[in-house]
Amino acid sequence: MDEWEDYRLVARHGKPGFEGNLDARPVRVGGVTFGGPDPVVIAGPCAVESREQTLAIARAVKDAGADCLRGGAYKPRTSPYDFQGLAEEGLRILAEAREETGLPVVTEVMDPRLVPLVASVADMLQIGSRSMQNFPLLMEVGKTRKPVLLKRGMCANLEEWLCAAEYVALGGNLDVVLCERGVRSSWAAEYARNTLDLNVLIPTRQRTILPVIADPSHSTGDAQLVPWAARAAVAAGAQGLIIEVIGEETSVDGVLCDGFQSVRPSVLRRIVEEVRGSAVPTA
Repeated sequence: MDEWEDYRLVARHGKPGFEGNLDARPVRVGGVTFGGPDPVVIAGPCAVESREQTLAIARAVKDAGADCLRGGAYKPRTSPYDFQGLAEEGLRILAEAREETGLPVVTEVMDPRLVPLVASVADMLQIGSRSMQNFPLLMEVGKTRKPVLLKRGMCANLEEWLCAAEYVALGGNLDVVLCERGVRSSWAAEYARNTLDLNVLIPTRQRTILPVIADPSHSTGDAQLVPWAARAAVAAGAQGLIIEVIGEETSVDGVLCDGFQSVRPSVLRRIVEEVRGSAVPTA
């Protein structure tokens, strides 16, 4: 059996108009199109920590040129004692931020039982790296028909990643955007949280009709490295970025989740300006 048959619905093979090029099947989230000629930028706080914090960042990322707002109402954390998110209150805050700014909301769902609740607010459902092979969750989000942002597992190879997307597609939902977010390596702790796998971007686009974006925040784990990784990812074939942001004057030490890898709105603005028009050709 050919490898692509394991992910036949999302494979480029056998799809009229998609063979021999890098074109993606467009995924529309509100008025935003993933897989089009311009890189899409999703930006916002790692976690929804308060109404004031989230609304302020939402306004700032819109002003900086971002296309969608990210923010975690439910947060998977390594330690059970770390901040886990505001749950339903966080969803209500995200809905208010969308109402004020007009930015479509991208937020994570971790539990199949929570899919209806999160989908009632989210414009795009995020599947985090830790959940990439949570197959009941993948099948459940596939039933919603809501666009899905599927992050690559931190130890997953390309075939496993595409097979995870196939689980969503089998539910009847082909509106999936893949996100390279960095993989574990033995050297990562010395200079980065993870290793951003630029090598995987074009091979992924060669094998699938799904749009592919990159996460320079989780891959580097360092706000100073995010602009470099963002530019490199788009130059290497990423069709968009998802970036974590904190307030311009916010103390990193006061942020409850991933403040050290979150850029300021002024930095986000420069990233957006630099990556516009720098996408890899589709042929």
